[in-house]
Amino acid sequence: MFYRPEDGHGLPHNPFNAIVTPRPIGWISTRGRDGRDNLAPYSFFNAVAYVPPQVMFASTSAKEDRGDTKDSVAQIRETGVFCVNIVEYAMRDAMNATSAALPAGTDEFAEAGLEKAQCETIDCPRVAAAPANLECRLTQIVQLPGATNFAVFGEVTGVHMRDDCLRDGTFDVTIFQPLARLGYMDYARVTEVFPIRRPGH
Repeated sequence: MFYRPEDGHGLPHNPFNAIVTPRPIGWISTRGRDGRDNLAPYSFFNAVAYVPPQVMFASTSAKEDRGDTKDSVAQIRETGVFCVNIVEYAMRDAMNATSAALPAGTDEFAEAGLEKAQCETIDCPRVAAAPANLECRLTQIVQLPGATNFAVFGEVTGVHMRDDCLRDGTFDVTIFQPLARLGYMDYARVTEVFPIRRPGH
């Protein structure tokens, strides 16, 4: 099968995000200028550089009460900071609860029953029990083709790792089983890892 996106695919559901999988989930926490906190998951998320460490996530829709975007991007525009919280399998239901389209100003931490902690290097909340948190300062927001498509880039200024996720000097993902987004309504979790050595290493 071949299709051009502008012509449509003719399938019951869009296969695009089922093809680009698995995708890590950036559980983005922010705080607005008014002091109100927000938490939402984004599956267009990844690390993009080592030195300095940098990450990105993309927001692809809008809410009526936020104009051309959603709460996360709107608050990052205001403050220039955000935190990426890593989602473990045990937190799947809480993560899903924070994906609801709630009115601006609603505290998703409270809605999902999640404990907050304060970031160290930025004025932002983080998910206290997450396996890891990446505190980030905004470097740029890039408007992509499409009315509501924005890619948000940030430099990591602080890293939290839960002590029980460290084993023999490594951050061991099999301990907490990170959640990944597939297509449609499907998710996956990492339960097995294996090494492949690059040529020359």
